[in-house]
Amino acid sequence: MKALVLTELGKDLEILDVEEPTITPDGAIIRVKANGICRSDWHLWQGDWAWLGLELPLPHVMGHEFSGVVEAVGSNVTRYKVGDRVIVPHAHGCGVCEYCLNGYTNVCQNVSFAGTNYWGGYGELVLVPEADRNLVALPESVSFEAAAGLSCRFMTAWHGIVDQVAVRPGEWVFVNGCGGLGLSAIHIARALGASVIAADINPAALALAKEQGAMHVINSKEEDVVAKVHELTGGGAHVAVDALGIKITCQAAIGSLRKRGRLLQAGLTSAAEEGYIPIPIDALVLQELSIVGVANMPIARFPDMMRMVENGVIDPQAMVTKTVNLKEAADIMQNMGSFANPGVSVLTDWN
Repeated sequence: MKALVLTELGKDLEILDVEEPTITPDGAIIRVKANGICRSDWHLWQGDWAWLGLELPLPHVMGHEFSGVVEAVGSNVTRYKVGDRVIVPHAHGCGVCEYCLNGYTNVCQNVSFAGTNYWGGYGELVLVPEADRNLVALPESVSFEAAAGLSCRFMTAWHGIVDQVAVRPGEWVFVNGCGGLGLSAIHIARALGASVIAADINPAALALAKEQGAMHVINSKEEDVVAKVHELTGGGAHVAVDALGIKITCQAAIGSLRKRGRLLQAGLTSAAEEGYIPIPIDALVLQELSIVGVANMPIARFPDMMRMVENGVIDPQAMVTKTVNLKEAADIMQNMGSFANPGVSVLTDWN
């Protein structure tokens, strides 16, 4: 089968013919129809997150935002059959630890990740382990392209906005960073009735932010983000989202908050930070600020999110700006470090 293969960290991804996966008793082989090209892939390609204990064995096929059709199922699989349309949520739980038993599979004690712990959606076929637990049925009304984003960036934004910081109608929400994750947060916050401000360094990304419902946009290269947010909101945002995870975006997000504001930290750090960003502890104490993380989404929350998609309240398809082939996907990965590709690109062609 064709796949986009990481053979050396930081070097060009290669289009290669690789061996097809072999079915296991508890697994399912998925023929991938769409795979989102996520900045997390860029981090993995760069060799980031070694400070989290993550080192990919090479060669490796990445890709953790994919949807497709069941090609084969193992003898122990009971919930899915050949021909079913499915999504593969990024984070997999073991099903038996205290976090899984309480419904938080996304922070499982033994969590594993599609496209990291096993070869992922940049290949035509993927063997998903423990298929009964790690697949979600995809309704006919939701396209494969839309579903690709649901399995990582969109679901992370949904869990963060809806569950973690519980955005309320009428609140000011500031989203710092308008990549796929940030655009999803804007879209979802607007669907909940919030007033949204977005910031980015790329004018094309800011234009997409407006399309997703941002009432005001700020070019971070040209304006003082913190001062502008306080001016527009009359005292600061109720909720700020750091959708990138670098020092400047995280600190600006915290600085933009009003008293008792909530920061949703959605972006993971890069090599420059290696997991640590200085934060204003005195402001945290004196203003009673809250900092809340978001890591993917519990699989148990998929039904509620999917109902909102099916009912047209939210639309992950709106984030997709381009569908590409393998060569184009490799080129997009090369350009991610410069933030030159606004919106969400989805791999749909393995030729």
